[in-house]
Amino acid sequence: MPRSAALRTVTATVALTVVSATAACTGAGDSTPAAAPTSGAAASPTSGAVSAANPSGGGIAPGTLFTPLVASTYTTPAPVRGTDGATHLAYELALTNALPIPFQLERVDIRDAATHAPVTSESGAALAADVTQLIHTSREAGDPPPPTTEPIAPSSTSVVWLDVTVPDGGPPPDRLEHLVVGSIQPPGAAPVHAEFVVGTVDVVKQTAPVLSWPVGAGDWYMSDGCCADDTHHRRGLAPINGAYMVPQRFAIDFYKLDDQHRAWVGDPSKLASYVTYNQPILAAAAGTVVAALDGLPNNDQLPKPPAIPSIDHTVGNHVIVEVGPGQYLLYAHMDPGSVATKVGDRVEKGQQLGRIGTSGNSTVPHLHFQVLTEPTFFPADSTPYAFDRFELTGRVTQRIWDDIIGLQPDGTMPFEAAADGGARTDEMPLDRAVVRVSAG
Repeated sequence: MPRSAALRTVTATVALTVVSATAACTGAGDSTPAAAPTSGAAASPTSGAVSAANPSGGGIAPGTLFTPLVASTYTTPAPVRGTDGATHLAYELALTNALPIPFQLERVDIRDAATHAPVTSESGAALAADVTQLIHTSREAGDPPPPTTEPIAPSSTSVVWLDVTVPDGGPPPDRLEHLVVGSIQPPGAAPVHAEFVVGTVDVVKQTAPVLSWPVGAGDWYMSDGCCADDTHHRRGLAPINGAYMVPQRFAIDFYKLDDQHRAWVGDPSKLASYVTYNQPILAAAAGTVVAALDGLPNNDQLPKPPAIPSIDHTVGNHVIVEVGPGQYLLYAHMDPGSVATKVGDRVEKGQQLGRIGTSGNSTVPHLHFQVLTEPTFFPADSTPYAFDRFELTGRVTQRIWDDIIGLQPDGTMPFEAAADGGARTDEMPLDRAVVRVSAG
C-alpha cells in the first residue's frame, strides 16, 4: 500500500474510533467513557486488558481503542499537604501525537480511576499556561502563555504540568486517569471531536516524610518551590541517560531575609552582602552520608550567573544523606571549605553539615534542598516532603529567583503578609512562601 494511502487509512481508522468512543462517552447524558483503561500509561490493545475473556468470544478486550495520543508520566504522583491547606499531587502527563496530522488539545480532566469522578479539570488559558511543547515552538522563559493550547504536531509531544489538589488536606484517590478532550483534522474532512482516556497512574500511598529544618532560626524565603508555579525547579525537564526526568520537582531554594525582608544589603557583587551567605546548614534528619564534595569555588561573577558548570559540578559543594529506603536528602551549593562530613559518617538531626555558599550552578548564596530517590542528583526522581513546625508569615509577590535576585534595584523582597498565617505543622511551604523558623 502506498504511504499516503496507509496514512489515510490510519487516520480514518482513528477518526472512526474516536467518533465511536465520543458517542459512547456522551451518550444518554453520561460523560463517563464506556470503558476506561485499567493499567499502563496509555489506552492501547494491551493497556486496557481485562482479566476475564471477551464475552463475545473475540481476542480483543472490550473497550480497546485506537487513540490519537499516547501518554506517559515521569513519576508516580505522591501526596503532600501544602501551606494552602490542600493536598497536592504534582506530576507530569506527556502526550505524544500518534497521528500524521495535528491534534488540538482542548481539555484534560483528572479523575478517580475507580469511580471516574472528576478531581480537577484544565482547559482554556489555564491549560495553555500549563502545557510545554517539546519542539522549537516552545515559548521562552518570561514570554506570556498563549490564550489557547497550541496544536500538538504529528509525532510531537506536549507535557501537561499538573498540580492536582484535594481541598482541606483530604486523601487523594488511589489511582488517577486522564480524560483528554480535543479534535483532529482528517485530510479533506471536517474536524472530528475526540474524547478518550489515557495515562492511568497509581498514587503513592505513603505519606511524605516530615523533616526538621535544614537551616537555622530566622525568616526564610522559599524560592522556586512546588507546585503550580512555572519555575525552573518544577518545570525543569531534563534528558538524562536516555530518559526524560524532572529531577528538581519539589526542590526549594532557601534565602534568609532580615527584619525588613531584604535578601541583600549593600553591594550585591559582594558575597558578604547577602543575608544567606555563610549561614549554617543543618541535617534535617538523621542518616548516613553517601556523597560529599568540597573544594569548588563560589561564583566569581556576582551578581550575574556563573558559566554553566559540567554536569558533575551542577550542585557545587554538597552533601547527600540517606535517611531511609529510597530517601536521600541533598544539601547543595555549600561554601568551599565548609563541608563538615565525609562519606560513611553517621549524622544526627540538627548536626551542622556545612555553610551556605554559591558553588556550582548557583548565582547568589542559597541552599538548594530536596529529597531524592537515588544517592545522586542526576539521575534521580524528586519526591515531596514536609517540615515539622514553622510559622507562615507571608509570600513574595513576584517571582524573584537565583539568577535575578542580585540584579534587583535593592535587596528588599516584595512581601505580602499571609491572611491565613500562623503556626504550621507537617506541611510543605509552597513556592514563594516566607516562613519563620524557630531556634531548636
